Amino acid sequence: MKPAVPEPSPPPEERAAGNGAVKLPPARSDAPVSPVARKNGFMSQQDTQAEAHPSATTALSAGSAGDSDSTKQQPPVGSLAAHRPHTVAATVSDLEPDLDADLDAYEESPGDGTPLPQGRFLDRERSWLAFNERVLELAEDPNTPLLERANFLAIFASNLDEFFMVRVAGLKRRIATGVATRSASGLQPREVLEMIWARSRELMARHAACYHEDVAPSLAEEGIHLVRWSELTEKEQARLFTLFRHQIFPVLTPLAVDPAHPFPYISGLSLNLAVVVRNPVSGHKHFARVKVPPLLSRFLEASPGRYVPIEDVIAAPNHLEELFPGMEILEHHAFRITRNEDLEVEEDDTENLLQALEKELMRRRFGPPVRLEVEESIDREVLDLLVRELKISEAEVYPLPGPLDLTGLFRIHGLDRPELKYRKFIAGTHRDLAEVESASAPDIFAALRTRDVLLHHPYDSFSTSVQAFLEQAASDPDVLAIKQTLYRTSGDSPIVDALIDAAESGKQVLVLVEIKARFDEHANIKWARKLEEAGCHVVYGLVGLKTHCKLSLVVRQEGETLRRYSHVGTGNYHPKTARLYEDLGLLTADPQVGADLSDLFNRLSGYSRRETYRRLLVAPKSLRDGLVSRIHKEVQHHRAGRPAFIRIKVNSIVDEAVIDALYRASQAGVPVDVWVRGICAVRPGVAGLSENIRVRSILGRFLEHSRVFAFGNGGEPEVWIGSADMMHRNLDRRIEALVRVVDPGHRAALNRLLDTGMSDGTSSWHLGPDGEWRRHATDADGQPLRNVQEMLIDARRRRRGTATP
Repeated sequence: MKPAVPEPSPPPEERAAGNGAVKLPPARSDAPVSPVARKNGFMSQQDTQAEAHPSATTALSAGSAGDSDSTKQQPPVGSLAAHRPHTVAATVSDLEPDLDADLDAYEESPGDGTPLPQGRFLDRERSWLAFNERVLELAEDPNTPLLERANFLAIFASNLDEFFMVRVAGLKRRIATGVATRSASGLQPREVLEMIWARSRELMARHAACYHEDVAPSLAEEGIHLVRWSELTEKEQARLFTLFRHQIFPVLTPLAVDPAHPFPYISGLSLNLAVVVRNPVSGHKHFARVKVPPLLSRFLEASPGRYVPIEDVIAAPNHLEELFPGMEILEHHAFRITRNEDLEVEEDDTENLLQALEKELMRRRFGPPVRLEVEESIDREVLDLLVRELKISEAEVYPLPGPLDLTGLFRIHGLDRPELKYRKFIAGTHRDLAEVESASAPDIFAALRTRDVLLHHPYDSFSTSVQAFLEQAASDPDVLAIKQTLYRTSGDSPIVDALIDAAESGKQVLVLVEIKARFDEHANIKWARKLEEAGCHVVYGLVGLKTHCKLSLVVRQEGETLRRYSHVGTGNYHPKTARLYEDLGLLTADPQVGADLSDLFNRLSGYSRRETYRRLLVAPKSLRDGLVSRIHKEVQHHRAGRPAFIRIKVNSIVDEAVIDALYRASQAGVPVDVWVRGICAVRPGVAGLSENIRVRSILGRFLEHSRVFAFGNGGEPEVWIGSADMMHRNLDRRIEALVRVVDPGHRAALNRLLDTGMSDGTSSWHLGPDGEWRRHATDADGQPLRNVQEMLIDARRRRRGTATP
């Protein structure tokens, strides 16, 4: 029997009107779900079972803090005693992180003054879908280079896969176990789920239409033909038959379904063929499943410039006959399953965390399904069989025109057609590290003894700055110790190689490897073992908390003293994504930053009660409170007639305490600018609440990934950069760090960047009080607005004399 229907929450305008303070505009994100969606959307208790709790690999994914408390102080970094090995995570005795906090309702603490209206928070799940819609708009934009449009289609598909695997799966698990609560936006959990189903269905239909009606025909005009089997010539089909016999057929395994053969397990994100065959002797029909090999190319080249999906090659009539000899092939249909693929590890288990995670990774493959994509031409009887055997609801079935799984367009984007892509850009060495670029590597330590260096990737080369910093430290005989956090890194990572070289040369090397970095767990386990084998001291952080901060500390003997060199960044130590992600980093020899990093690393690797730092704000104890107190301070400056402003650049902002502080600042008259890439729960431009808040979003060839927090501070601007987004997971369940930027030139440069991003003359999306994003890409005369990323690229080219004329 289906569960009872919960009462929908009242519209936000009704909820807000009760206090008489602020009337909120209606927002699509808060609208009740339609009766049709409600009728089709409910799942049985069996359908909603989930076993794992609940985010680029792509360049635009949307895109997760805690504390320790003990009594023993770790020796300072200058002491070699500080570098003893630790392979067991420290315990956190006083913290039980709320794993469902991102979906919990928020109650404003007493003493905040006049109550703020209910319905003031936009729904985070709908906001994420709006972010992915902005990605789709880049694919739909004819001004985007053609192969980049194909790339954005692939990014959209990949993002949505992860959203279903994590957010939707987590929401279903909470509903099934009865622990889900009304969201901060006021929606009931089932309303959120039904909204996701309806909205994602709309976006997936737009995505397919963009491919079929626009991008694929445009690619064909440029000599890149994405065709189906029936469109191939006989010669092309013959060539692919040879390929099928020799390279595809040997790895295929048809699985029959009958009383002797139970329905096979369908792995998440795998592409499959549902095949119906008939025994010519008995006349009985049978169902079989054929899995498309995931390690083979998604699109096969039939002839120069002509590409066909691999499932079409497998499903060709004479090819299926090879798989089912003697049987009549009646029909075949492609389908694809998305499963819950998040992890749940009991970290207080006595079992080694590394081993526990490896076991959980094996279990991840068997998470419950959360989405079924099928070709719209699928036979109803076959679809019913899939729905029944997969135990999935009709609301979770997405019929689409083939081909399914357009993440395969990443391969098409990789074609060597530079005229159909963004103009190539190669980052140069930062001018403070090498005034004149040459073949010799810059002396990082000498440069940092002169000045701090503010890096802006990918415009400043990662390889000749951060990577060179660690490689130089590894080879320098005067370097005694290196301490490093690793959240994500690349295969054959030069960062890992440098740390191994340092350990093998006798240096003390401590590496904080976050092996629970979502979807990079396998890679990080591999690096952890490799580092341990080389003699590095590897630790996995604090129980219950992810180590997400981006920190590097080098201790160097210089005469009779030890000098500490530091790097604090906003992005991962990942040389490949550093060419695609926009990030900031500070290289410094400042003693205060060095002492802060020493204390923080000692806390992460040993036992330390330190919660306050000199130039750092660290989550979970001080980061949220530090930012909120600075927001409140801007109100005081404004009321006193001193310069006051708040500017925030983040990937996501949903933390209610931070948002409420921004609302209070807006009500006091402080101008607030928020530059957000992905999720935003702020409702800007509401009279009496947020009329002084502007929210902008910028997407483009690079993923905007840096986090910046700037305050007017009464005429003495204060600027922070670091790893933390304004989300519960970052502020409560992760170790995050922000560093205060003290160089006046660096502060001015960061404020100029924020000014440019928020300017009405810059191409961006603007968030309205109704929760809708509207793109502003042209001026009143129809001329393109300036592109902040291209401006920064051109500035670097101009510095090297290669700017666009």
